[in-house]
Amino acid sequence: MSIEQQLLTRSEQRCELCTATEQLSVQAVAPYSDDSAEHCVLLCAICQQELDSPQDQNHWRCLNDSMWNTEPAVQVLAWRTLKKLSGESWAQDLLDMMYLEPEVQQWAEAGLVEEEDDSDVLLDSNGVRLQAGDSVTIIKDLDVKGAGFTAKRGTVVKNIGLNASLAGHVGGRVNGVQIQLAVKFLKKV
Repeated sequence: MSIEQQLLTRSEQRCELCTATEQLSVQAVAPYSDDSAEHCVLLCAICQQELDSPQDQNHWRCLNDSMWNTEPAVQVLAWRTLKKLSGESWAQDLLDMMYLEPEVQQWAEAGLVEEEDDSDVLLDSNGVRLQAGDSVTIIKDLDVKGAGFTAKRGTVVKNIGLNASLAGHVGGRVNGVQIQLAVKFLKKV
């Protein structure tokens, strides 16, 4: 039986992350190749497209269910995706609830490190590396377009997210509003 047939049987012909039934294909989970079904998952086109850089946060709420899947490969992809979305409070909550066996955790972390590259590193105004969950201080009054207020110098923004869709920006809450902030106007606390 081919790997695709094994995965179709295992997943009941559904995407193993979001349960979609259309446009399914085999995806190897790094650092493994598609040498066996236990190192692969069956994903829909949307999950495959969004996997490297999750943008549609509503789509990824499906991880609330798939993170409990008994297949290690599915658990690894769910953990990695939640990690990439950890700037969002709901994703961080799911990540905090998730438990992986030690060898599965190593697999998940190993692949995440490989996917990281230095071009995605964000540095604050002092050249300090910013990471998801950090707290930063705004160093200049910033007009917030569309929200009708000014983010004042000295405002502390806690639990920033690095999954911002704009290069050189991080996501954070100021005055209860989720906004994108240019890293050149931030200082890590």
